[in-house]
Amino acid sequence: MAEPSPPVPEAPPVPEAPPVPEAPPVPEAPPVPEAPPVPEARVVIENCAVATVDADDTEYASGHIVVAGDLIETVGPGPAPDGLTGVVRRVDGTGHLATPGLVNTHHHFYQWLTRGLAQNSSLFDWLVTLYPIWARIDEPMVHAAARGSLAMMVRGGVTTAMDHHYVFPRGAGDLLGAEIRAAREMGVRFSPTRGSMDLGESAGGLPPDFAVETTEAALLATEEAIDTHHDPSFGSMLRVGVAPCSPFSVSTELLRQAAELARRKGVRLHTHGSETVEEERFCKEKFGMGPTDYLASTGWLGEDVWMAHCIHMNDADIAAFARTGTGVAHCPSSNARIAAGTAPVPALLKAGVPVGLGVDGTASNETGELHTELRNALLVHRLAGGEDALDVRQALRLGTYGGARVLGRAAEIGSLEPGKLADLVLWKLDGLGHSTIADPVAALVLGAPAPVTLSLVGGRPVVEDGRLVTADEDTIAREARDEARRLARIAADA
Repeated sequence: MAEPSPPVPEAPPVPEAPPVPEAPPVPEAPPVPEAPPVPEARVVIENCAVATVDADDTEYASGHIVVAGDLIETVGPGPAPDGLTGVVRRVDGTGHLATPGLVNTHHHFYQWLTRGLAQNSSLFDWLVTLYPIWARIDEPMVHAAARGSLAMMVRGGVTTAMDHHYVFPRGAGDLLGAEIRAAREMGVRFSPTRGSMDLGESAGGLPPDFAVETTEAALLATEEAIDTHHDPSFGSMLRVGVAPCSPFSVSTELLRQAAELARRKGVRLHTHGSETVEEERFCKEKFGMGPTDYLASTGWLGEDVWMAHCIHMNDADIAAFARTGTGVAHCPSSNARIAAGTAPVPALLKAGVPVGLGVDGTASNETGELHTELRNALLVHRLAGGEDALDVRQALRLGTYGGARVLGRAAEIGSLEPGKLADLVLWKLDGLGHSTIADPVAALVLGAPAPVTLSLVGGRPVVEDGRLVTADEDTIAREARDEARRLARIAADA
């Protein structure tokens, strides 16, 4: 029998490790000093007369404007303040008038290719003549026409352009995109509206059937245009609106749904309204009411709406526009060209209605310029209403702040005030056409078309010494002529 093994002795206890001393705290790194702010590039304009078109119509016989980046920094009398940093350019404005950039509130760019036609026609005959031609436009034509229309306006002091495009022939390409591309190339602030027509000849409308859309297609394309292009931000270069053509070329359903779409998307609404006696007769016969009441019944009055022409309006119509804040694009030259009548602009202004100026399409205003509309507006209303109907400063306000208000951008543009966008024009008034007119605003409005020495959009030059900076005028003219001839050939062969 084996003897038992001796017991295994217990291992001695392992001594506890001494505590590890805590590491000393790491000292915080000293804060990195912020880099000093880079001074904004400044442009200083001095020694010019200044018409601010602010709420008080402040003017300076000799003043200054300082632009910092894309904003107006200071406006005032005398020279600019001392000690300005980052000045990249100083402009001596002696012999000039500085104003806000002009704002165009109604146009049809594509008509640049059909100027000089139907010279002695009223609106409906004019449309019957031209719709078969317009129905043949395509994307290259619209791009060339937009460049021509924009070049003419920008060279004449327009810094914010608007267009109402509503002719979309099947298979014509991206017509709205062609306009937007042209405006971007020109460097101008742009408010295109995606128009539409859904009543062709077979439904009692004026345009050929292949140049109109179905109601559904028009609404879908309009929504896509907003989603693709619209920029609502402060200082935006591109704002898209919704714009069925007119009460006699679109259905009631399209008007109603277009208004609903615009308000759902938060964009503005535009159409033609009360342009002719024939339109008024049409609305009364078909809808039992005049154009203003009919448009009101479809949701087309409000602060987000403006209408072109508004010639044949009675007191109740004017009161409805004033009550709702609906705006008006006044087109005096076009109205006269097609003998449509004289809009009641003095009464509209007295009632508080927002009113701006429009070139309208160049098939009914071949000059294509907005600064000539300042003079024509004054003359037309003096002729209709007497010597007190409109004065030179009211005319300038129509073309600047009035237009900004109509487009919903009065907080950004339309007057020369600190914090607003630096959209401004320096007009040369010491030459042959103006040098003996002591009042610079009267010289601009009543005198010959004034040369533009400098035009800025967001602080960037678009015109220098009467010539476009961003495009070649001779190339634009040649390409537009070639496309106009191509359109004429296609229309003649149709």
